[in-house]
Amino acid sequence: MATRRCLLGLLSRRLVAYAPQPLAPTSIASRALNTLAQPLAPHCPRVLDYPRLFPSRCHFATRSSGDEEEDEGDHYDEEGSEDEWGEEEALAAKPPSGKTEEEKVAEAAEIGYAVVGPLGDDEKLFKPYEPVFAVVQIGSHQFKVSNGDSIFTERLKFCDVNDKLILNRVLMLGSQTQTVVGRPSLPDAAVHAVVEEHALDAKVIIFKKKRRKNYRRTKGHRQELTKLRITNIEGIDKSETATVAA
Repeated sequence: MATRRCLLGLLSRRLVAYAPQPLAPTSIASRALNTLAQPLAPHCPRVLDYPRLFPSRCHFATRSSGDEEEDEGDHYDEEGSEDEWGEEEALAAKPPSGKTEEEKVAEAAEIGYAVVGPLGDDEKLFKPYEPVFAVVQIGSHQFKVSNGDSIFTERLKFCDVNDKLILNRVLMLGSQTQTVVGRPSLPDAAVHAVVEEHALDAKVIIFKKKRRKNYRRTKGHRQELTKLRITNIEGIDKSETATVAA
């Protein structure tokens, strides 16, 4: 109501300012002579000199603040709409964690791996396939792997592409002749791997709705992944395996 009163007051003042003024009394003969004395000008459309009294758009506050708060919940949640809904997304550079080397090593050990160092140019870690498998645990996931396999895990911290890793949480080892089961892990076993890339998983759509409440939320999520290539499995005798294979 206050906004409406202000607008009406402004409009009334502008109407009084541009009100037509009364003409001075003159005789009909003098006005006719003045009109004849002026040269004839080409006809042109009449242009109004005064500005428009009424604006093109008028907005009046007719709703309370509570109605505006209710309407705000009707729209979709647009957080991350530009980044998450794009067809291609680049991995953002990770900011420095601010942790010491000891803290990084301890946190990586809790997940189940240790960073050895970058892969050298002359190193040849890849070996031909061997009929040996291992079950390793990385974080909360378990994988059955052999040398030469590639696996995708959740993004591993403190490691870059072409870094050598040791997966030290081995739950079981197996070959054609023997099987070794840990309780819960094998202390002398290790699985070597190399980081091939950091990638993003396929997009997952999260849609929430409450019926009859005008509540809808749509979000997208792409999980960060790390691709590992298994290079070697240690902790099991491979001589008998080679004999059986021959």
